Amino acid sequence: MKAQALVDHLAENPVDDEYQPLSAYFPDEEVNSVEVILEDTNSWKMFFDGDVNAKGVGIGAILISPTSQHYPATARLWFFCTNNTAEYEACIMVMNMAVDQDVEELLIMGDSDLIIRQAQGEWETRDIKLIPYRQHVEDLSKRFKFVEFRYIPRFHNELADALATLASMLPYPGNIHIDPVEIQIRERHGYCNTVELEIDIQRWYHDIKRFLKTKEYPEQANGDQKRTIRRLAVVSS
Repeated sequence: MKAQALVDHLAENPVDDEYQPLSAYFPDEEVNSVEVILEDTNSWKMFFDGDVNAKGVGIGAILISPTSQHYPATARLWFFCTNNTAEYEACIMVMNMAVDQDVEELLIMGDSDLIIRQAQGEWETRDIKLIPYRQHVEDLSKRFKFVEFRYIPRFHNELADALATLASMLPYPGNIHIDPVEIQIRERHGYCNTVELEIDIQRWYHDIKRFLKTKEYPEQANGDQKRTIRRLAVVSS
């Protein structure tokens, strides 16, 4: 992953006669700092991520309402993408979802430092492939009353990353229909839910009646069952 990021960086910033150093600033004092930000409960939140691997390109995103209602989305991309363009595609997909939901305040979070910094206007966008993406994100941002871009570590973006990976790994089904993936929550082991159905057409008091007549226990009765039959027989008599 680190090697791929380095290759993408070199490919997008070739050294030629017009090359100029990137105006990027990396303050060391922020590396080990922790900032606590109070979030507005009325704001919607969105997470996005893109995944490019040997199997394909997938994007994943999730939109979360102030009441914690989750709206996941994922797509498989059938055109050439770098890691950065895939990240932009995921960001745009979920921003369009927010527009369709008439969201007014939106907090956008992703683990791509490049995309977040460019969206914040802190870093310049020089790659010709990213310039139209950056402009489109800016245009979409104007459709909200309030929008904020925030960088988060990858381990805080696990759900969007999982959706992107799923989309990139699944083979294209063609005309085959695939139902939405439903995630169940189970609190017991699988074998605990197994129930063996025994067909018994006899009345519930059949064994007791038999015992009173013949003093014989059912063939399948164990010690506890025999004692229970005797007690019931005494009570019924």
